[in-house]
Amino acid sequence: MSKNVVIFIYLLTISLSSQAQNTKQPNSKTNTTKQTMDLTILTNPTVKNAIEALQANDRKAWYSYFTSDATFSDDGNSMNFKSFFDNAFAHKEKFLTLDKVENDGKQLSGSFYAGQWGTFKVYFKFMITPEGKISHLDIGQAN
Repeated sequence: MSKNVVIFIYLLTISLSSQAQNTKQPNSKTNTTKQTMDLTILTNPTVKNAIEALQANDRKAWYSYFTSDATFSDDGNSMNFKSFFDNAFAHKEKFLTLDKVENDGKQLSGSFYAGQWGTFKVYFKFMITPEGKISHLDIGQAN
């Protein structure tokens, strides 16, 4: 074989190998497929709307489902509701799965992406006023 043929085969092999690797690992910048979570299991309309806002990272909509004096606790510790969730929205925190819905749709649990803290199982417990606004939210790490 001539030297040019050997070089051509070598370059062709490298090129094909490179293309094969690219098809196995798509570039995340060009991957436009979005994964959506089924929220139809949420039976309480206020909770469903609030979780839809959280999933969409829509801070304004999220706050609209709460009373102006809503209270909040994380693992039983009272926290500042607005500053906690402003930080959560800054990190695009959201549920990855919803595993269980209880208490007339006001309590849910599942895997949650918590920004800098990673992913783990959490619960959200909502208290809702007769007018349909959330007055208290208790979240925490689920067992």
